[in-house]
Amino acid sequence: MTTLFIADLHLSENEPAITAGFLAFLQREAIHADALYILGDLFEFWIGDDEPNTLHTQVAQALSELHDKGVPCYFIHGNRDFLIGKRFAKQSKMTLLPEELVIDVYGEKILILHGDTLCSDDPGYLRFRKYIRNPLIQKIFLSLPLFLRLKIANKLRRQSKLSNRTKSSVMMDVNQLAVIKKLQDHNVIYMVHGHTHRPAIHDLTMDGQVSKRAVLGAWHDTGSVFKIDADNNIELISFPLQED
Repeated sequence: MTTLFIADLHLSENEPAITAGFLAFLQREAIHADALYILGDLFEFWIGDDEPNTLHTQVAQALSELHDKGVPCYFIHGNRDFLIGKRFAKQSKMTLLPEELVIDVYGEKILILHGDTLCSDDPGYLRFRKYIRNPLIQKIFLSLPLFLRLKIANKLRRQSKLSNRTKSSVMMDVNQLAVIKKLQDHNVIYMVHGHTHRPAIHDLTMDGQVSKRAVLGAWHDTGSVFKIDADNNIELISFPLQED
């Protein structure tokens, strides 16, 4: 009995090895799990469910097959693919979750989220996030022609890369006080998230009690997954995406 968590795959047509590794992971590892949680940034970018894209169809089919074999998949939006909607979710047979949620995993309460809202040392990003998550802004964007949406998305990606080069490591990581507040707000001591691409399991003391924050890594040359079993053992696993 295991539950799996992944994030930050950033799947794109330009990185076929990552896609191949992900599909292999679904067939070899996820198929044996009780559930799979994807905590955002499954794709490098998303401009709408109506975009005709072979990669999207391929991933949707693989997730749908996983569901049909008895493994439900749950998804929290990331900062790259927050426009994934009900249409793609239906094709994938995955359940869309709110941006943060407390789930019960074998009797233990765990807070799951993408993680970008914890980066409070980067107020500029949080302001931008609030703007682009506005339902009206999203509705306007999705009403634009596909070619224009793609042009805007590529421009935003370039600007993001340039901006990140000037940010300190502190700004790019979570704020500890933000983590503690989030745990207190949800009355839990365990958290799993992605976004920062810094895989680790952190212990922190909160109200005299030891809490744990598990951070998923990004998928580049290796995959990154958290596995929690029925005894509440949590393991961070890294594995090569390509077989030798």
